Amino acid sequence: MITRRALVLTGLFAAAAVQPACAKPPAPNDPVAIVTAIYARAAKGKGDGGGAFVIENKAAKARYLSKSLIELWAKADAHTPKGDVGPIDFDPVTNSQEPDVKSFKVATEKLEADKAVIAVTITGSRPRSKPVGQTVVRYDFVRDGDKWKIDDIKGFGDGEPWSVRDMLAESLKT
Repeated sequence: MITRRALVLTGLFAAAAVQPACAKPPAPNDPVAIVTAIYARAAKGKGDGGGAFVIENKAAKARYLSKSLIELWAKADAHTPKGDVGPIDFDPVTNSQEPDVKSFKVATEKLEADKAVIAVTITGSRPRSKPVGQTVVRYDFVRDGDKWKIDDIKGFGDGEPWSVRDMLAESLKT
């Protein structure tokens, strides 16, 4: 006859054996976790706060962006005439002038040891006339030291593809 103690211990051991097979939450330095945290914050409240917090100042850029993207951005800012708007005049996180994030879906398109591409499909709460392609934002990640950092943000707007890195580089040519 099995005792209660034996039954409880058997159950605990079985649960412990199954534990590794269960899905773990992503590590905080995982590209999917980084993007998920960005959009969870952007979707808070009415979802109209956007993702400007990713690029709002040097500390934010250092937290999210690769060193090479930060350097390029600093050059572009220095090249921008005083009083003018910089080359990134919209919220690249939401691909909009007026952020609207009700929900989002994150998908890994590529994951290698030192590179990753993460796609985010955004759904807003306001009716939109945006084509489906304009609701997807892609993040190129690179390993920067031992951390994953955003090396580019890409999307589609007004019928044309855009890239933060390309816009910054293009602004240095004028």
